[in-house]
Amino acid sequence: MSDVTNGGASAPLDAFSGPGSEVRDWFTLLKPRVLTLVVYSGVAGLLVAPGHINPVLAVTAILAITIAAGAAGAINMWYDRDIDAVMKRTINRPIPAGRIAPDSALAYGVGLAVFSVALMGLATNWLAAGVLAASILFYVFIYTVWLKRRTPQNIVIGGAAGAFPPLIGWVAVTGSISAEPLVLFAIIFFWTPPHFWALSLFAHADYARAGVPMLPVVAGARETRKQVLIYTVILLPVGLLPWIMGFSGWLYGGAALCLGLWFLRHAWAVWTDAQDETGRSLAGDVAAKKCFKYSISYLFVLFGVLVLDHMLLS
Repeated sequence: MSDVTNGGASAPLDAFSGPGSEVRDWFTLLKPRVLTLVVYSGVAGLLVAPGHINPVLAVTAILAITIAAGAAGAINMWYDRDIDAVMKRTINRPIPAGRIAPDSALAYGVGLAVFSVALMGLATNWLAAGVLAASILFYVFIYTVWLKRRTPQNIVIGGAAGAFPPLIGWVAVTGSISAEPLVLFAIIFFWTPPHFWALSLFAHADYARAGVPMLPVVAGARETRKQVLIYTVILLPVGLLPWIMGFSGWLYGGAALCLGLWFLRHAWAVWTDAQDETGRSLAGDVAAKKCFKYSISYLFVLFGVLVLDHMLLS
């Protein structure tokens, strides 16, 4: 998954001193804040998939997804160590801070990636392992290496990397790809731009300092606000597709509608926020920060209700 939940500033260096600090650094390379949403959506995909999987194998599949996401995060930190060193919210990450050698971090990430794919294939099926491998390769080569530093559309196309987990969970159970898990993929895909661009509105200075062509840096804050609104409008009907297609019931449909409308309210607040002539907020980006925080809750609640609907109404 892309770095969509790392909105907070890094801890000071002395926070990493003392016993266990080295272990924490290696754990930090896995981007644990990102892992939470990755694992959660992967579990949701696995639980709503038709068919049956042995509970031990189900846990193993989720473990493989977790390890794979962490591996991709470690490789991302290795590649982005130069820009991490000039961004306030990433300067104290283990590699730019000098606590972990770049080569060691790369070997760590690659080793975990290979292990996760092998584990998934042996525990469930090799199609799931193949999709898992594709998610790692997409995040590393398409998003991190190719898109992130070249185009303001990096988070749109690159958002596919974070949309794989529910698809992988579904395939781990069924051994096949169908329209239903692709809809779950689409929900996260269209959720990513408004989520991340809301963050970028109040973190634009970091991206400008690092030379990353995020939308506010390249196209300006006003255009970014418009894109947040546009993608949230698109997300509303996409979020309803599981109910429209009949693989969820009224509980999910009602929740998806309410959650989507409330997301739209936040996006509208971002669009209409008091701004100067360049589109910069005159109110400290309060609306963008609220939109960003809500977007995380939106996805957690949406997938949680999807699982609850499946358990109660199927």
